[in-house]
Amino acid sequence: MTTPLAEKIRTFIRANGPISVTDYFALCLADPEHGYYKTREPFGAAGDFTTAPEISQLFGEMVGIFLVQAWTAHGAPSEFHLAEIGPGRGTMMADILRVIKKLSPDMFEAAQIHLIETSERLRKVQAQTLVADKWKISWHDGFDGVPEGPLFVVANELFDAIPIRQFVKTPTGFRERMVGLDADDNLTFAVGMAGVDPGLLPGPPGHQPMGAIAEFAPARLAVMQALCQRLLEGGGSALIVDYGHVASGYGDTLQAIRAHQFDPPLAHPGEADLTSHVDFEALARIAHLSGLHVNGVMHQGDFLAGLGIYERAEALSRGKESLAAEEIAIAVDRLAGAGAGKMGELFKVLAVSSSHVELEPFIARRSQPDAEAGAPTDD
Repeated sequence: MTTPLAEKIRTFIRANGPISVTDYFALCLADPEHGYYKTREPFGAAGDFTTAPEISQLFGEMVGIFLVQAWTAHGAPSEFHLAEIGPGRGTMMADILRVIKKLSPDMFEAAQIHLIETSERLRKVQAQTLVADKWKISWHDGFDGVPEGPLFVVANELFDAIPIRQFVKTPTGFRERMVGLDADDNLTFAVGMAGVDPGLLPGPPGHQPMGAIAEFAPARLAVMQALCQRLLEGGGSALIVDYGHVASGYGDTLQAIRAHQFDPPLAHPGEADLTSHVDFEALARIAHLSGLHVNGVMHQGDFLAGLGIYERAEALSRGKESLAAEEIAIAVDRLAGAGAGKMGELFKVLAVSSSHVELEPFIARRSQPDAEAGAPTDD
């Protein structure tokens, strides 16, 4: 089976030679004719994957609680911007705003809401989801459209969809991984001529076997750098949630998801979501070097538990029929639990701030004797 985008890529490779993983990644997601995000509805049971806000309202509520305390810790500015980058169907922002209205009406009044979204189709969905608060919302194609001033940013499953470069260890050093054609005209991975600056490798390469993969994400780091600069200029905090690893390391994390199942990355270009794991150590390093305060990095399960998801779930279940209460418990376990099919350990949370503000649950994490700088002791 082939796809329209696969045919387009084959034609290009026949004429020009292999393309980099970076270019393949970008084409799969954003090709104007056949790109995944240009042609499909990816979210929910009918799509290819389900994000945390779609699993339960509790996820967005915990993020809302975090934002209320962050706003307070920054001096409760009387005017500020609340932005979400890649807001999906608007589900999380709706849950966030509901919490803010309840816990801090003054914060809600002070907020101007900004959604960073390039898809006109998703903008329409978001406008329907957030119709009650549409008067406070502005949409932007890019982050630079958000006006100056104090800023609080949320990015859930954003960085995993930003293309990466991959390098393969060969007898002549690490060379860029490419996508070419095999003898049967099928897409296949190949090795190019371009090398990599040894300083960009995640560790000493000497003990790595032939074929080992090193991933580098300059586009992700550029987005993080822009975000940090914006926080430095106007003040505020950012919360980044994604699946990935706390410490930089070697390994091939390029993956495709199709109909809620893993799919070979080269099998269905344009018809499967293509992602890779986020290097949270690299993001935190950019924030630190930019002069921001890194509140910490932790597992999503610890983050949600520290903000009270279990207590909130118990309150939400009170008075409900057993089936409804069980559904809430299952959703919480999926969001915060450990093990296959659960997000509590696989997903990580990074918080950074323009000044040294103390924010839960990162304060509690740092107070544990086996924790360093808010980061988990394992991955």
